[in-house]
Amino acid sequence: MANSRIVVTSDGSRLTIAPRGEIDHHSARSLRDRIDNELYTTRPDVLVLDLTHIDFMDSSGLGLLLGRYQKAMEIGCEVKLMGCSKRTKKILELAGADKLFEFEERA
Repeated sequence: MANSRIVVTSDGSRLTIAPRGEIDHHSARSLRDRIDNELYTTRPDVLVLDLTHIDFMDSSGLGLLLGRYQKAMEIGCEVKLMGCSKRTKKILELAGADKLFEFEERA
């Protein structure tokens, strides 16, 4: 993912992925590949996408989140979003996708 990092933590049943920077057309593919790899390797009960350090997200980011939701559901994994900005929540609401995700507060 250009100009960003991805922090991955897992305790076996819970996989947390925290990208940093921007999620746009240019970065979504590499982020998608990394999340999918971690998801299929770890096979957690819960996938938490921590968006606290996302500076910008466009429709590619929405597609990324929806696609990871679908992949997680295929393996019986619950998906939670953490640290969503007001703008990110608005994008999810406009698409009706806010109904799919559980939102979790940062600890």
